[in-house]
Amino acid sequence: MRLTRIETFANAFVGFVRVTDETGATGWGQVSTYQSDITAEVLHRQVAPWVLGLDFEDQDDLLDRAAEKEHKFPGSYICRAIGGVDTALLDLRARLAEVPVAVLLGGTPGPLRAYASSMKRDITPEDEAERFRRLRGEKGFDAFKFRIGAEVGRGQDEWEGRTEAIIPTIARAFAGEDVALLADANSCYAPKAAIHYGRMLEENGISHYEEPCPYWELEQTAEVAAALDIDVTGGEQDCWIPTWKRMFELHAVDVAQPDVLYAGGIGRTRRIAAMAAEAGLPVTPHSANLSMVTIFTMHLLRALPNAGKYLEFSIEGEDYYPWQEGLFANDPYVIEGGCARVTDTPGWGVEISPEWLAKSRYAVSEVER
Repeated sequence: MRLTRIETFANAFVGFVRVTDETGATGWGQVSTYQSDITAEVLHRQVAPWVLGLDFEDQDDLLDRAAEKEHKFPGSYICRAIGGVDTALLDLRARLAEVPVAVLLGGTPGPLRAYASSMKRDITPEDEAERFRRLRGEKGFDAFKFRIGAEVGRGQDEWEGRTEAIIPTIARAFAGEDVALLADANSCYAPKAAIHYGRMLEENGISHYEEPCPYWELEQTAEVAAALDIDVTGGEQDCWIPTWKRMFELHAVDVAQPDVLYAGGIGRTRRIAAMAAEAGLPVTPHSANLSMVTIFTMHLLRALPNAGKYLEFSIEGEDYYPWQEGLFANDPYVIEGGCARVTDTPGWGVEISPEWLAKSRYAVSEVER
């Protein structure tokens, strides 16, 4: 099985990848969202030369070698680009095998409990609570995540008093119900403030406290995790395997949250999940938009032995993420009874919109004939 062509279809927000092997079989994947046109360029210049024309039977090793060849660039862009090739090769292989990717990974199709993930900080506590109540009735969600502090906010709130108001407001909205509540601080706080708000979350029955401190300050997060009973979670931004090793050695998190595409694909994310399993930790990946990343995460969770309690499922539509409009010709994201579902369709089960592809920036790298 030799890889002979890599095509990208990208704009600034999304970049799809199509791979072709020597028999003409194809598969679709995606580089990470955000600056995806730059990531596509990285893919063609710094990944494609090391993988084209080579056998991909052991694709993890092939992509590791590509990263090693670019050892002077160990950061996010290389991982985001490699993730596009990794996910496209998995789709190709699963289509040839006529199974969903989840089966290829050792899992099965089926349902996944989802938590409704809010991305908004410009929403009032009362409006957020009302929105969650509505979604519980319409979609059956029984888990919800809201935002506290300001994103990478250096201890500041989005507006004065918002965090102190939203925590009890969301808790009261579901008082007496069997509902899981989660909060995300997005790297806002130093340890003292993080512990203060963590105790407030505990007192209000919130069970998940995400990225309380600047994510790169692992010792700070470890200090917070040691001081609190609530699950302290994180890791979405981290793409370097040694950082994950150190995170687990420090006991910095109670739940690991790699992002499939930030981390560099399914193969690398499975490696992180195995490290988490050795540390006795579950994995609840970050999947904060409705590009293909949530589909990838769904298939992975159906195969991970230490999968966490639920799938992150963004509740933000095209008003918040206008770039999500028109990505797919089918609807891969149906929530029923609070669950998403991996279908038995071969590959990822996604059909990318031809109209979207026609408007994107196209590039190709291929084996010279």
